[in-house]
Amino acid sequence: QVQLVESGGGLVQAGGSLRLSCAASGQVSSTYAVGWFRQAPGKEHDFVATIPWSGGTTYYADSVKGRFTISRDNAKNTVYLQMNSLKPEDTAVYYCAAKSGSWTSPTPRAYGYWGQGTQVTVSS
Repeated sequence: QVQLVESGGGLVQAGGSLRLSCAASGQVSSTYAVGWFRQAPGKEHDFVATIPWSGGTTYYADSVKGRFTISRDNAKNTVYLQMNSLKPEDTAVYYCAAKSGSWTSPTPRAYGYWGQGTQVTVSS
């Protein structure tokens, strides 16, 4: 089992920045991959970014490319999502998720472990 706990959400003005953290515990393996997803009210989970737990190529949704950066600190068992130049349309609950297998995926159904989410609200 893997437990994930997100933190770092909040209210920020457009153009501002936030850094989300995803602390992992349990049977985290170097063969896992971690993704960030977001869900706005009434919508499905949208892919944001993903990274292999052991490091390597990162992938981003087109809507956040150039503004968001995903990274990990294996010593702290934590994955981060640095969000810059935030826009009102970035408002959502942000979830981190983990999947077995080091290959990344933008598909929410590929991920078996999910955190409880953290709210990000960007005001105009």
